[in-house]
Amino acid sequence: MKLYHHPLSGHAHRARLFLSLLGQPHDLIEVDLMAGAHKTPEFLALNPFGQVPVLDDDGAIVSDSNAILVYLARKLGRGDWLPEDPQGAAAVQRWLSVAAGEVAYGPAAARLVTVFGSKHNPDEVIGRAHALLKTLEAYLAGRDWLVGTHPTIADVALYSYVARAPEGNVDLSGYPRVIAFLRRIEALPGFVPFAETPAGLSAAK
Repeated sequence: MKLYHHPLSGHAHRARLFLSLLGQPHDLIEVDLMAGAHKTPEFLALNPFGQVPVLDDDGAIVSDSNAILVYLARKLGRGDWLPEDPQGAAAVQRWLSVAAGEVAYGPAAARLVTVFGSKHNPDEVIGRAHALLKTLEAYLAGRDWLVGTHPTIADVALYSYVARAPEGNVDLSGYPRVIAFLRRIEALPGFVPFAETPAGLSAAK
């Protein structure tokens, strides 16, 4: 397997993290986003949307980070990471939708402002991030994982951008359950960290 990625992309880290947690051998191919490598005809043939990550599984091309999580869990027969039963599968899908919605337009967007200079309204996206974190903090009361009693791709999907939320000036200190949740993921065998940048609140470290 080959994973086309960029080290500062949380979406790409999401896919890389799951490959590592699975112990699945793969080659990392860095796409130089700053040089526009994701907009070349060669890359657009892999993903017409011009985004990382893209997984190449011996010619089977899968783009979109959440789609890659689903593909890997199904391809490798890992029902522990993606439940087969309707209720479990729906519960995981709910959190994949959160990853593509509230996470993308909250902590991920806030980080885009400080790390990549995007034009999002900082107050708006930071506010969205805290709304998500408050919901997550309450949801994690009495539970270790988002779905069931062990980690699933739902947890992987949320990790990267929540963990690096301080880079977007989103303070995690008021969310002890969220912080404990992040530490549990980081303690899993095969965990690989998401590259840190000295941006936002992280600049003071």
